Amino acid sequence: SPLTLVTYFLSDRILKAARVVYSALIERNPDLIRDRKHHLKSYRQCCSGKDLVDWLMKLNKCLQSRSQAVGMWQVLVDEGIIVHVKQELNFHDKDTQFYRFLDSEFGLNHLTNEKNKDQSDEELQEGLSLLLQMGPDALLTMILRKCPSQRSAEDLEVIYEELLHVKAAAHLSTSVRKELAAVLVFESHAKAGTVLFSQGDKGTSWYIIWKGSVNVITHGKGLVTTLHEGEDFGQLALVNDAPRAATIILREDNCHFLRVDKQDFIRILKDVEANTVRLEEHGKAVLVLEKAESTNQGGTGNISKYTVMSGTPEKILEHLLETVKLDTNGNDAIDPCVSDFLLTHRVFMPSSQLCPCTYLAEPSEGSELEKAAYALNTKQKIVKLIGQWVALFSQMLKDDPIAVDFLEVSEFVLYEIFRPDHTSVTLMLPVNTSVQEVMSSLVNPGGDHVLVKMNSKGGGWLFMSSGSNLNNFSKIQLYRICNKGITPLKEQQGPDQSTMDTWEQMCPKDIASQLTNYDWELFTAMHEVELVYYIFGRHKFPGATTANLERFVHRFNEVQYWVVTEVCLCTDLVKRAMLLKKFIKIAAVLKEQKNLNSFFAVMFGLSNSAVQRLYKTWERVPSKTKRVYCAYERLMDPSRNHRAYRLAVAKLSPPYIPFMPLLLKGNNAFLASKCSQSPPLRNPSNIRHYVQNFEVIDNQHKLTQLSRAMER
Repeated sequence: SPLTLVTYFLSDRILKAARVVYSALIERNPDLIRDRKHHLKSYRQCCSGKDLVDWLMKLNKCLQSRSQAVGMWQVLVDEGIIVHVKQELNFHDKDTQFYRFLDSEFGLNHLTNEKNKDQSDEELQEGLSLLLQMGPDALLTMILRKCPSQRSAEDLEVIYEELLHVKAAAHLSTSVRKELAAVLVFESHAKAGTVLFSQGDKGTSWYIIWKGSVNVITHGKGLVTTLHEGEDFGQLALVNDAPRAATIILREDNCHFLRVDKQDFIRILKDVEANTVRLEEHGKAVLVLEKAESTNQGGTGNISKYTVMSGTPEKILEHLLETVKLDTNGNDAIDPCVSDFLLTHRVFMPSSQLCPCTYLAEPSEGSELEKAAYALNTKQKIVKLIGQWVALFSQMLKDDPIAVDFLEVSEFVLYEIFRPDHTSVTLMLPVNTSVQEVMSSLVNPGGDHVLVKMNSKGGGWLFMSSGSNLNNFSKIQLYRICNKGITPLKEQQGPDQSTMDTWEQMCPKDIASQLTNYDWELFTAMHEVELVYYIFGRHKFPGATTANLERFVHRFNEVQYWVVTEVCLCTDLVKRAMLLKKFIKIAAVLKEQKNLNSFFAVMFGLSNSAVQRLYKTWERVPSKTKRVYCAYERLMDPSRNHRAYRLAVAKLSPPYIPFMPLLLKGNNAFLASKCSQSPPLRNPSNIRHYVQNFEVIDNQHKLTQLSRAMER
């Protein structure tokens, strides 16, 4: 199977890495492997964990902590290439813990002696890079293998961070995830076909699939479904104290699970219930709050506060108004709960309901004086809440006819509309103009004209609704009015020749700087609420626009196809290899500048099938450059909910530009720190003009044809 082939390929690469590391150890420090004594017992030909970590830290200057080195050795322990003298599964950075290399079993000495020093150093660096990339996963598995009572505070934080990205735990509150981190038990099974439990068995545990997949089978129906990584099973029998409703069988080899035993599961449920407050009206819950720990703004300590878990919009608003503090100045940061509510309110509470319902909260008891004081206090809180609303939305509120007495569109943009004969007319229209407004300004009503958005392949999307908006005003998006057959415009076919002569004199750093400059312009033009509109569907929010967000997303595709276009239009083999090297250098600079959006756009362009198939070209790229590319390529690994990317982002400090397609997919790793100010970068005008006006071929079929024409 493809999965088996991938596993075999990865294990083969790990074995190759182990051989070069072992060879370097024998060549440079053979005395590390020797007979050792501890507690009056002798251990033959082994190394201490501390010595191995020390040696690796000196060998690889890129290691930032000893835990990274521990993770690298743990990879080899997991593969069985090095073993603890007492067969323990975890690698320990200690003088009293000893490990042996199974050199004869794995042929660690089988390296050719004909390789020169440079070649050996290259292979060593490549092996270390692979182990460094796999280390975090091995460390995490090592932490999960620990007995829950032996986990440190740092261990619990690592597990908690991972649970944020596990599908089965996505709906759980912060407090529940933290409690789960303290009780989860790691369980693994080696062989497919193993029965985890059978239908009718007593329920003793809840399982989350950490790696692999299982089949769910019931009597009479056979195979009901298959569950994969991140999904869970076994919860129902614990909640209802009933027998297992199905049989669970491993679907593949080497499956890993996170297990919560029944006693811990029930206790966590009770703790959640004890920390939960429910407000009911007419027998139904209208507001559910849960106590959670949060950090003071000054970072001086933790405080307990109740956060909203669910409720009716009116009751949530009423609760948030109660939490608004009137004795603070206007410069205080907005409470995250309040800002979340205000940014997303249009999803469940349109503006037409937001303001009026605040006046419905009146005390039912008390004197007239007390009622007047309550009304004044509530009005002051409403004013402060509205002030925070305005601060969050700013000019965007002017586009909401309910929030403002009149609709004032503050920004107009140019739309280029093409007729069937490819002649065009340019109109200055509001950014959220409708199809009906465009049509009425160009053709007589009642005709058979339609408005179509064309792509370079000749396909089009018909704007059926007259109320639809033309949100995306990027220059590459062309709209056409037509009443007969349509063909793509010449501009949409892309360039016929490479611009290599134009930009081969530009240095990669300057090009990357201008890409980042322009990306910051596009990124800072977006408003947070555009993400809400985009994900829930802009059609659900009349008058809303996601133009800036869509323009930024389109820029990712433009940069990606710019890379493929330039490579596929460069007919000279030597120049093409230089071009690949230059793009990899641009990616490196973009990563340094923390522009993850363009960094991944360039990497996706280089990994396009039309570029990857150019074997002769890649052969001419220097080995050192290819190693850099391979290291960056691993950041694109989507496994474990893009864990490689999340780990890389966790090391960054704001400001940085996130990888937008992944953010829209639902990864919230970088939402805590808003990137609001770009760093100063150089601004050569000719390079700036070039990066803002890419000419690209976005037709994959055409790109593949060009690629095959160069290298068959």
